[in-house]
Amino acid sequence: MSARANHRARPSTRPLARSSLAHTPLSRAARMLLALLAGSAAYAQDAPAPAAPAEGGVLPTLTVKGSAPIAAPSEGTGEYKTRASTTATKLDLSNRETPQSISVITRAQIEDFSLHSANDVLSNTTGVRVERVETDRTYFSARGFDISNFQVDGLGLPFATGDQMGDVDTAAYDRVEVLRGANGLLSSTGNPSATVNFVRKRPTATFQASAGLTVGSWDNRRLDGDVSGALNKAGTVRGRLVLAGQQRDSYLDRYSIDKTVLHGVIEADLGTDTVLTAGVTQQRNRPDGVMWGAVPLDMVADGLPRSSSTGADWAYWNTNDSIAFAELSHALNSGWQVKGTVTHRELSSDAEMLYIYGSSGALFTYPSKYEHNERQWLADLHLTGPFSLAGREHQAVVGVNWSRSANRLRSTYADVGLPISDEDVLDGNFPKPDFGDDVDGSADFTDYRRSLYGVMRFNLTDQWKLFTGANLTRVTSSGMQYGEPHNYRKTKLTPYLGVVYDLDAQHSLYASYTKIFNPQSKTDFDRQVVPPVEGSNAEVGIKGEWFDQRLTGSLSVFQVKQQNTVGDSLFNDDPDTGGYFYYPTVDATSTGFELDMAGRVTPGWDISAGYTQLRLKDDDTGDNARTFVPRRTLRVSTTYRVPTLDALKFGMSVNWQSRTERAEAEQSAYALLDVMARYDFTRNLSAVLKVNNVTNKKYISSLYWAQNFYGAPRHATLSLNWKY
Repeated sequence: MSARANHRARPSTRPLARSSLAHTPLSRAARMLLALLAGSAAYAQDAPAPAAPAEGGVLPTLTVKGSAPIAAPSEGTGEYKTRASTTATKLDLSNRETPQSISVITRAQIEDFSLHSANDVLSNTTGVRVERVETDRTYFSARGFDISNFQVDGLGLPFATGDQMGDVDTAAYDRVEVLRGANGLLSSTGNPSATVNFVRKRPTATFQASAGLTVGSWDNRRLDGDVSGALNKAGTVRGRLVLAGQQRDSYLDRYSIDKTVLHGVIEADLGTDTVLTAGVTQQRNRPDGVMWGAVPLDMVADGLPRSSSTGADWAYWNTNDSIAFAELSHALNSGWQVKGTVTHRELSSDAEMLYIYGSSGALFTYPSKYEHNERQWLADLHLTGPFSLAGREHQAVVGVNWSRSANRLRSTYADVGLPISDEDVLDGNFPKPDFGDDVDGSADFTDYRRSLYGVMRFNLTDQWKLFTGANLTRVTSSGMQYGEPHNYRKTKLTPYLGVVYDLDAQHSLYASYTKIFNPQSKTDFDRQVVPPVEGSNAEVGIKGEWFDQRLTGSLSVFQVKQQNTVGDSLFNDDPDTGGYFYYPTVDATSTGFELDMAGRVTPGWDISAGYTQLRLKDDDTGDNARTFVPRRTLRVSTTYRVPTLDALKFGMSVNWQSRTERAEAEQSAYALLDVMARYDFTRNLSAVLKVNNVTNKKYISSLYWAQNFYGAPRHATLSLNWKY
């Protein structure tokens, strides 16, 4: 599908919304940070004395017992693994206890390798492929299929178009959990690829503060601030404020970006068993010289300079994202917990961009002015707790979920189809057109989702654990999208089944089967609405924990099926109707295996690594499907603290992928090598040097579309970090 068609069919989705941050100077936010810093410091002297430093000079995390079960934060542990995760079932389970594949990028790994964005994090995650199709739009895939489910603290709506705009900054998050395979139990709708869950930073009971300054290639400048602690002497009210700002140019001609992030959370104990939490996260991106679409692949394959870009000097794509939430958790009798969460998210963007279509020597223009606003409401209420049956104790989760998403889009086009030379395209020499006030394309539709879900973990014996569950979801939509009805109505019951068998105290066998569906609004050749995407994931594997649970690993074999995937649009030149576009569907199956390992091998040696190998076939023809997806990927990140010089830590990360292709071009297998070194001058002050793409490998970022650009050459950042 052309980028023009993608622009029409895939409007601005993920970030970001018009929010108060756009009208809040960073200086005002800084004053807020200082106020909270001063308030928290006033009570720090009344807090309990901190425990002795843990290994590596890092203070251990002080965990405050709350009323709702939640996996412990990863910050302060210095580790590349977490104790538990709730992303798969909402049960507080370790990786070995969960009958699905999970990878976690912890705060320690984020800080060691300066992973400031979702693109950075997911590029280092087992089995995930990051498709950088434009400067400010990204697609992600796992097990061969697009990832459409992105959540914050376990709640979220799948993207209407599957892409990610603006790139999520990681300053506000403790860790990122990636559940591979279908997730119909909790996500309700989406693709059977993966669910990406961003876990928020929460207030801490004891006072802590940090600040960071980063400088790097292409005038990269970044400031980070984070302060947290009690806001009253009793410690019953706690707060946290996180600020980040970044400005940088680029190796790409004419491109630059300015972004700011604000994250604030207040937590209050309403009683011994009740906790109220509320907060807001806002991100504001202001890029200039952006690309819509990119350089035609036939030009890229001819070996252009890495700086080549089709972005006009007047082009921009401003995005905003604002998430506000309130959460109430309460402990009931007999260990049961009830938790209710309401989230409001507003995403918006406005842009003026230039798309170039055609091939070298025959290029044409397609400028556009574009506005998008999406308002989402999400609510979830669930109960978690133990119950007794047949003389044994088991666990259960039951909940309800509701969401509403209202989308409004407007597009205006001008000077469409004008010929332009290759040289003028690459120089950005196309004058800004007068877009005027007329609307050439629009969308106005509202989606609703209502779900009832539940899962039980039966403790059959000391070795056998059985998971059974289901999700009943009703989805509806009404409205129009670029001249096509955006209407559907579907009710679906999706099952969840899993089993775990403990071989011994360190190893477990597991198997699981999950399903998911995703409604669609496109029409087929007969002008009927295309059936929903139907997806399933079956996997079996073995998991292990070693060295007193400091190191975890897994081997899984999977089969993923996705049916009714909409392909590129086709035109039916029917003289009776004047012709119309329709969308054929494709059924495909992915089979393969994955190896994953994370944690501490020896004192001072941490590792996060994964290897994925798969086959992806069209069910009808037996041919290879989605050939732009690499069939083999390797992700390795590791750090080592020098025993004779405890202040020094160095590390490396390797991202390797096999050959990919499409009709217009191919990309041979390649590896990207990043290295880092950290030196702790004192207990509070450290510096991190990171060099990316050390070998200066030249590669095409993605073959997802018929246009793209080269990845970044060798570049470096230097960060100075202070922690209290």
